[in-house]
Amino acid sequence: MAAYQGAGRGLMTLVLKALQADVLRISDIYAREHNIDRSGDWALLKVQEELGELTAEHLRMSGRARGEADAGKLGDEAADVLGMLLIYCDRAGIDIEQAMQRKWLHWLEPRA
Repeated sequence: MAAYQGAGRGLMTLVLKALQADVLRISDIYAREHNIDRSGDWALLKVQEELGELTAEHLRMSGRARGEADAGKLGDEAADVLGMLLIYCDRAGIDIEQAMQRKWLHWLEPRA
């Protein structure tokens, strides 16, 4: 299988790797300052927690939950999900770029 060669693939790799590195640094700082134990299933449980917060904000935005809808908060929660997913991938030894290639991006490759 040939690697996906879509527009900006190299740039996407650089941006994703840099983003992941920055998120990991920030997580280290935050954990140190707040004495957070990040052992065991911590990262996966945080992904689930943040996804729950994104879901709650989505429901507020669509009028299906109480509270004031806030598009900015929706974006913030989406960023939290992405950040925690990048942390989880690092801890689980997942190369997210390779996984995206296998699962999604191969669909954009020319068919024989």
